[in-house]
Amino acid sequence: MKTIESSGKKTEVPPRQRILDATCELFYSRGIRAVSVDEIAAAANTNKMTLYRHFESKDQLVAEYLRSMTALAMARDEEVIRPYTGDAYAQLRALAAHTGEELCKGDSRGCPMSNAAVEFPDKDHPARVVIDECKSRYREGLVKLCREAHYAEPERLAEQLFLLFEGACVNIQSMGRCGPGARFTDMAYALMESHKRRVEQPA
Repeated sequence: MKTIESSGKKTEVPPRQRILDATCELFYSRGIRAVSVDEIAAAANTNKMTLYRHFESKDQLVAEYLRSMTALAMARDEEVIRPYTGDAYAQLRALAAHTGEELCKGDSRGCPMSNAAVEFPDKDHPARVVIDECKSRYREGLVKLCREAHYAEPERLAEQLFLLFEGACVNIQSMGRCGPGARFTDMAYALMESHKRRVEQPA
C-alpha cells in the first residue's frame, strides 16, 4: 500500500484516494477514453473489485476526476490572488500571469474540462454536468473580479478573457509553446488595458 510521510511518520494512503490520484494523472496525461479501468487499478496498486467498490462505474470515476481537478484549480487560483486581496485589478493580472506560466509547462495539456468536453459530447453524460458547472463558476469568478476592478463593462471583458483562455488551451495542444497560445499573458494584459475602468470617487 502506498504511504506518505508526515512529520516523520508514514501514513497509509486509503485505496479510494490512491485510485483517484492515479485517475487524475492518467486521464489528464493520456485522455479519458484511452485509459482503461485495469490500468487505473494497476497504477493505484489495487484491483478492479476494489475500484468498483469505491466507484460504481468509469463514468462516475470520470465525474470525480473532473471534480478533483476543478477543486485543485480553484484552490490554486485562490492562492495566486491571495497576496493581492483588496486589489482586484492586481488579482486579475496575477491570474493572467499564472495561467500563462501553467499553459507553457512542458506537461501541460490545457484545460482538463475542455479536453473532457471534446471526449464526451453527449450533454446527458455525468461529466458534462461537472464541466458546465466548472466553466460557469470560472466565468462568474472573472466577472466578479472585473466588476471589483471597476471595469465599465465587466461582463464583456470577462467573456473575452474566458474565450482567450479557452482558445489558448486548444492552441497549446496543437502548436505547443511555439504557437500564439504561449503568449496568453501578454494578450490578456493587452485586453485588460483596452477596456475602460471607472474612476472611483473618494469616500
